[in-house]
Amino acid sequence: MLRFMPVGDSTTIGSAGDHTWRHRLWRHLRATHDGPFALVGPREALYDKEAEAPVSYAYAEPDFPRGHLAGWGEGWLHMAPLVGEAVRECRADVLLVSLGLIDLGFYTDAGQTAENARCFVAAARAANPRVRMVLLPVVPNIRAELDAPFAAQVDLFNELLAKTVADLDEPRSPLLLASPPPAYDIHADTYDGTHPNASGEHKLAAAFAGALHQAWGVGEEYTYAV
Repeated sequence: MLRFMPVGDSTTIGSAGDHTWRHRLWRHLRATHDGPFALVGPREALYDKEAEAPVSYAYAEPDFPRGHLAGWGEGWLHMAPLVGEAVRECRADVLLVSLGLIDLGFYTDAGQTAENARCFVAAARAANPRVRMVLLPVVPNIRAELDAPFAAQVDLFNELLAKTVADLDEPRSPLLLASPPPAYDIHADTYDGTHPNASGEHKLAAAFAGALHQAWGVGEEYTYAV
């Protein structure tokens, strides 16, 4: 059985009432992947904006595996110390990682963020030397339209992330750099310039599904209608 662990920030954990891209991808793989699989992770909750804490289980469609390692306001900086234990505990085979926006927005510059990504990879491999990872470039949010220095840091980090993947990829523990979500439009695919609405969830799921199919033959290309 393939055990996928979604790892991410607010766009991955989602908030009360969301489906989340995790759910969209699970439904896609359930329909197209010829083999058993599971979504795993040490956390299950959604973020509750009123409580300002990850305490909600009000998924728009609750009948799916909820496991993940994601947190509202968390980035590479926060996940690098946690991923090793999570991989060991949940016996994860494939990490689906969408991180970086929160780091660049509040905590670290592009170079420091890339170094934390390398620490994350090392920690995951220490827990499972054969773990595979799909890394999604940072999808710019509304701030990038208004803050040129921030937009430049996003672009630089995405370049450094590609270099990280090229440098650290190895046959027994392959790294994939996913293509950015197809035709992602922050004005049409988010509800606030950052967090995905239904179409955004589908497009994020499609980015991971495309990488899994093209590189490893897992599932098929993602198709959807919103």
